[in-house]
Amino acid sequence: MRIKDGIININKPAGMTSHDCIYAVRRLTGIKRVGHMGTLDPNATGVLPVCIGSCTRITEYTDVDLKTYDCTMELGVTTDTQDIWGTILSDKRQELFAAQSIAGAMKINEAAVREAFAGLNGVIDQYPPKYSAVRYGGRHLYEYAREGREVEIKPRKVYIRQIEIKETALEELPYTVRFTVTCGKGTYIRAICQEVGDRLGCGAAMTSLVRTASGRFTLEDAVELSYLQELAACREEPETEAAVSALILPPDYPLTAFGKAVIKEAGRARWFVNGGHIKLSETKIVREPRYKREEAPFTIRAEYKDAYCVYGHFNESDACASEEAPFLGVAFYHYGYKKLVVDKVFRRIDENI
Repeated sequence: MRIKDGIININKPAGMTSHDCIYAVRRLTGIKRVGHMGTLDPNATGVLPVCIGSCTRITEYTDVDLKTYDCTMELGVTTDTQDIWGTILSDKRQELFAAQSIAGAMKINEAAVREAFAGLNGVIDQYPPKYSAVRYGGRHLYEYAREGREVEIKPRKVYIRQIEIKETALEELPYTVRFTVTCGKGTYIRAICQEVGDRLGCGAAMTSLVRTASGRFTLEDAVELSYLQELAACREEPETEAAVSALILPPDYPLTAFGKAVIKEAGRARWFVNGGHIKLSETKIVREPRYKREEAPFTIRAEYKDAYCVYGHFNESDACASEEAPFLGVAFYHYGYKKLVVDKVFRRIDENI
């Protein structure tokens, strides 16, 4: 089975790791070079874009993308992992229930919950969970946690564009709050749950998490992992290759924050994929980079303010055709050279385009 490089948007089920999804794609495609675009915890579900082949090299470019989550947390309980699947450190649920009923007035109501969420937007300081992949002293924090070692966890700047309470259930146990959050890279939703619980004075732990969007990828467009497993079971069938290919999105699909430049002449397209620099005048600028004039709400690589997806034909006859020019690679505008300088090439001259 011959499979093209690209991205499959998977709806990761609960109870599986992100690496389990990678393994499923490797088994399906027969390609070893596979990687995902952002880990989901085993009990979390939702959007997990998986890159195949050379497309794995675009992952770093998606650091500018925002992710959206639908989360539910339970009030009155805290755990070492900040979610309901960890070891319970404090359980005030019955105490909270009793306090809520005193004098017929609720001690924690929707107004109090909304106040606890206030200010959790924009660029904020967040302490990552001790059970996380954040590194300290060359090791992951979860490694220290599993050994029972305490290390200094410093706050990090994270960006939350929007956080919205969707539902509160405060009449009977369990007391829960469901909210959605759109945020930048490195934001821990578990940590938001703990922060809200601390502000309410009763503690809280995450009980469910669904990633509904990651950049341009959405849950509505995601494929079920079970379907990929079914295809893998019949990968030798003639129609399987077409079924798999139909699921694969091109490498440039998620790069909407970058500009779009189409090289006008085929000879210059061949020059570009061989590492040659290109003048802007040799291209047609279809789209400017998002952050060229717009200030990024979080820290990004300086080069991303002048990053372009570059397209072009290798043959003049193709260039005259009505079909859209294929994606060649990513380039950054160099103000010293006053040209587009190749960062990564994704299509070679000997490839069939």
